[in-house]
Amino acid sequence: MNTILEIKNYSKAYGNGKKAADGVSLNVMSGDIYGFIGHNGAGKSTTIRAVVGVLDFSDGEILIDGHSVRDDPMACKRVTAYIPDNPDLYEKLTGFQYLNFVADVFEIGASERETRIRRYADLFEITDALGSLISSYSHGMKQKVAIISALIHEPKLLVLDEPFVGLDPKATFTLKEIMREMCRKGTAVFFSTHVLDVAEKLCNKVAIIRQGRILFAGTMEEFTEGHSLEEAFLEADK
Repeated sequence: MNTILEIKNYSKAYGNGKKAADGVSLNVMSGDIYGFIGHNGAGKSTTIRAVVGVLDFSDGEILIDGHSVRDDPMACKRVTAYIPDNPDLYEKLTGFQYLNFVADVFEIGASERETRIRRYADLFEITDALGSLISSYSHGMKQKVAIISALIHEPKLLVLDEPFVGLDPKATFTLKEIMREMCRKGTAVFFSTHVLDVAEKLCNKVAIIRQGRILFAGTMEEFTEGHSLEEAFLEADK
């Protein structure tokens, strides 16, 4: 397997000097479903935003498919998809217009985009709503459109920040199945979550972050050692 995401000694401090991320290092391989777990304010979103190029940084290095996020951001963005915890879409567009806009950005051909949009819209049961303005959508529908937009170009790295918040149970199940299918094809999935039961059933690897520092990064089996993920997390977080 190839290393798709490599974070090496990444640190980020804000104006007060406090480090939101402190020497974070981990590797995500092709085929991994990698859970990133910690309390609110632990450094999860700060790290994720740096990975996807939203947040500047100077300490450490982040590589995606061998390319530096800092030095070669366009090469990284071509193979990455990001779903934030609160999707911010162009609300004056219809769902269909927005998805076609994203497909244009990634230069997806007409036939491929039509097939992929139709498939994922059917899976998430929003096909009939794609002709309506995004401003009329519920939070859950916006989340579904954001997810579909992230899948259109078949990324090598899928990064998600609390992806299951706001999704109904059926959509949650659908997203988990899509994540598994993508990983079988070699995509790497890196996501933060508070839902430990989901992470335990879905992930083969996990990283635990506390106050900006990684407490553990490795396989789920190594971390849990026969216990539940919840028990192991609470023990590590003492």
